Amino acid sequence: MSAPLQGKKVAFLATDGVEQIELTRPWKDLQDAGAEPHLVTLEKGEIRAFHHLDKADSFPSDKVVKDATANDYDALVLPGGVANPDALRLNQDAVSLVKHFVNSPKPVAAICHAPWVLIEAGVLKGKTLTSFPSLQTDIRNAGGTWEDKEVCDDHGLITSRNPDDLDAFCARIIEALSQD
Repeated sequence: MSAPLQGKKVAFLATDGVEQIELTRPWKDLQDAGAEPHLVTLEKGEIRAFHHLDKADSFPSDKVVKDATANDYDALVLPGGVANPDALRLNQDAVSLVKHFVNSPKPVAAICHAPWVLIEAGVLKGKTLTSFPSLQTDIRNAGGTWEDKEVCDDHGLITSRNPDDLDAFCARIIEALSQD
């Protein structure tokens, strides 16, 4: 099996309330392509994922956000859920990490409600993206352009609407990381 992403490290920034499939599917696809995913969380220990509103599995943290930098990784993935990005956007270290990634030439991928963190980081002016439809007004108010499509890629800012878009989302992340 080919490993086009061998040697690439990818940060997954998440906390309690993350939508499990939006964490596990990109993680598996990136790992299968040879990348080394790391779970970056707000605190040491484990985070609890959800399947919509139902509790799902727990996942161990690899690093806490206050100890992570964009220099440590080749890309950033922001899985969705509702509670997860809502908590992340209230954490200054998480917002700062996202801002540094977006201002770097490295890919940043966000799905579902995760663009809330991008909005909080103030990095959407002039960007085109998609998200869960309920965020479209927030994105427009933050200076972005919202489109209703399975995946958008605005110069390495990769976004998708929901778990139904995971095939296109994961493929685009792998493609972006392969171009380095």
